[in-house]
Amino acid sequence: MSKYYVNKFLYTVDRDPDLLRRYKDDAQSLVSAWEQSIGPRLGDYERSTVTGFTNVEREALVSHDYVALFEMGAHFFLSLTIFVALYDEEYMTRSGPLAFQREFGAKLDHWLGREYPSVAT
Repeated sequence: MSKYYVNKFLYTVDRDPDLLRRYKDDAQSLVSAWEQSIGPRLGDYERSTVTGFTNVEREALVSHDYVALFEMGAHFFLSLTIFVALYDEEYMTRSGPLAFQREFGAKLDHWLGREYPSVAT
């Protein structure tokens, strides 16, 4: 897995309201478009040598599978912030404040007492 590339996706999409909306509405299309146009860019004139996701990474991103992303070593804070941005309002109206954060924690509960996957790139 290219942790750098996955983390770059999480970081850039979370900080752009249009990309975030597109990721929520049509993740497949946004992941593909990001992978082809935004991901390879390093500034205005350079391109990254990492030019694509693995099939496993792509599937986890498309399906919003934050548990799989965590287990592959995606940075937990980047994962949490993007998925809070996607789901917090929806969860809050159903279950109250911090509902999504509680679910996020509960789905990762099996990691308690274990060493977390490394986020080093």
